[in-house]
Amino acid sequence: MSEDSSATTSFREDGTTERLTVDTINTIRTLAIDAVEKANSGHPGTPMALAPVGYTLWRDFLRIDPDVPDWPNRDRFVLSVGHASMLLYALLHLARVKEIDAHGNLTGLPAVSLDDIKQFRQLGSKTPGHPEYRMTTGVETTTGPLGQGCGNSVGMAIAERALAARFNRDGFTLFDHDVYVLCGDGDMMEGISGEAASVAAHLKLSNLCWIYDSNHISIEGSTELAFTEDVGKRFEAYGWNVLHVNDANDTHAITQVLATFRETNDRPTFIVVHSVIGWGSPRAGSAKAHGEALGADNVRATKKAYGWPEDAQFLVPDGVADAFHGVISKRGKAAREAWQREFERYRKTFPKEAAEFDLLREGKLPDGWDTDIPVFPADAKGIASRDAGGKVLNAIAPHVPMLIGGAADLAPSTKTNLTFEGAGAFEANRYDGRNMHFGVREHAMGAIANGMALSYLRSYSATFLVFADYMRAPIRLAAIMEVPVVFVFTHDSIGVGEDGPTHQPIEHLATLRAIPGLDTIRPGDANETAVAWKVALSHTHEPTALILSRQALPTIDRGKYASADGVQQGAYVLADCKGEPQLILIATGSEVSLAISAYEKLSADGIRARVVSMPSWYLFEKQDRAYRDQVLPPAVKARLAIEQAGSLGWDRYVGTDGATITMSTFGASAPLAKLQEKFGFTIDNVVKVAHQLIKAHSS
Repeated sequence: MSEDSSATTSFREDGTTERLTVDTINTIRTLAIDAVEKANSGHPGTPMALAPVGYTLWRDFLRIDPDVPDWPNRDRFVLSVGHASMLLYALLHLARVKEIDAHGNLTGLPAVSLDDIKQFRQLGSKTPGHPEYRMTTGVETTTGPLGQGCGNSVGMAIAERALAARFNRDGFTLFDHDVYVLCGDGDMMEGISGEAASVAAHLKLSNLCWIYDSNHISIEGSTELAFTEDVGKRFEAYGWNVLHVNDANDTHAITQVLATFRETNDRPTFIVVHSVIGWGSPRAGSAKAHGEALGADNVRATKKAYGWPEDAQFLVPDGVADAFHGVISKRGKAAREAWQREFERYRKTFPKEAAEFDLLREGKLPDGWDTDIPVFPADAKGIASRDAGGKVLNAIAPHVPMLIGGAADLAPSTKTNLTFEGAGAFEANRYDGRNMHFGVREHAMGAIANGMALSYLRSYSATFLVFADYMRAPIRLAAIMEVPVVFVFTHDSIGVGEDGPTHQPIEHLATLRAIPGLDTIRPGDANETAVAWKVALSHTHEPTALILSRQALPTIDRGKYASADGVQQGAYVLADCKGEPQLILIATGSEVSLAISAYEKLSADGIRARVVSMPSWYLFEKQDRAYRDQVLPPAVKARLAIEQAGSLGWDRYVGTDGATITMSTFGASAPLAKLQEKFGFTIDNVVKVAHQLIKAHSS
């Protein structure tokens, strides 16, 4: 917990303060009502219910500086109930948070102006339907899919602990911020929140506070229809400090429980706030208050109930923003300036560590981070790309101190455990470890990794490719947010063998490649794996999915064939012929060596063939047309793609006249050699299909 000793302001000390409190809360409510009404789209009910909670938290506890909204030790506020985005936009507007650009420079504009609120949910506005990271200053993470913000917040709390362990020194406290989350019944129903809460309790993240809006309403009606458990008891069982507020309008009670959170230092805090959705409106307490505009008559009735001018729209009464901003700014500016002074003293005493943190803030890697990446000698027997990946990761990690991650209870299989001296496990009260143990919680793992990346860490996660289905939502959100998380997926094909179709991914590569902005890389041998890791960590705005094999892959002789550096272009000519090829073999991963073997046999038969290794469609599509046409000449129509995965998408590269040797069914439980023969992944079959293609195009 942070030790900020600033006193909270009593809302009951005099009539002026109480009136200003009510006016500010009702301003938040009515801005939400008016924005949703104007857009004829949105969710007014939750902002109306939680306005007192948001007001109290921001005004009296949240440590942010509206003038410098990205200072590193600010508290983080996560709106996991992303559909209630107008609550956040109203708070940002009244706090007068200033906008910064992608480089942290002030633009001279407010983060959210009143005109921005009037453009709620409109194309190109800074107030989209759900909060979007990078689009609106003050939005710490993109939320909307329920439960994701909860998972992200655990990653943020982990990051604070890791940063404190790395950089804090006796007499210097650079990191001691807290993470606050507003979540709701939907978040609590989603399994990810339970997974994430379990991790947070296990790690004793006392810098984390979830505020649960228990309004007992979902889209279909009362939560009695499907959700009757005692959520507080569940969190007590996890090991959280559970507190209750019986009325969301009781700002004094809210102040008390938040103060208790600040005093708790041995576990995370879960505050159950009982609210009435759409408070004050004719639709209060009903499902209709959740996800649709109130309607003109109901708006007037609601404003009348608030004592608000019934016909006023987007009204911010005089003094409301001044007072709200004034209190937040006074506390935040003092904290930020004190931090800045301390950091300058720290820089003089610990210049190396200060420079290291400068790089983290800039999203850069240390000089020489890739100097120890191994080069693997040619070897017909080879090494599994998961094993090669583990060696590469352990060569890089000592040079990138905040490269932290782990697996969903599969580190021995994914080979992602950091084994060098001093790596250790990240555990409760030992937050200097580098190895995360996520347990069998893939969904939360992905969201936690995103939260870590949003707080300066270079995070990675790992599991089997078939379990990417469990964590698709956070992978997609990583791409939307443009955060460079590395998602490692091993056991990438029918090469899993005897484990059978439940563990043999088929459609998974296609589903990952379909995510815009995600670099999915399936390297073909150990040296391609080394370059793939280098590419992944060089990304600053793209997450990466590294797809690695369980089985050994021959290490290609780079003296005979092209350099693995071609991975950086996504696809490259690995083996070629003299003159224009009659046939192009395109392959990824474990099938690259198969393509080479077929190429050698075809060449011996007098066929002019080319082998293209295509580990990353994403990177290949970023190359200019000249390069792409050089690798895949348009005039060459005989093209054969080879991949132990579904065929979806390969028509882009083989065209209507080409062919694929891919998977059209699920796999089977058998030794790999038997599976390769059954599904056609043999030299003889590749050569056979190649000859058929050449014949078809020569007739």
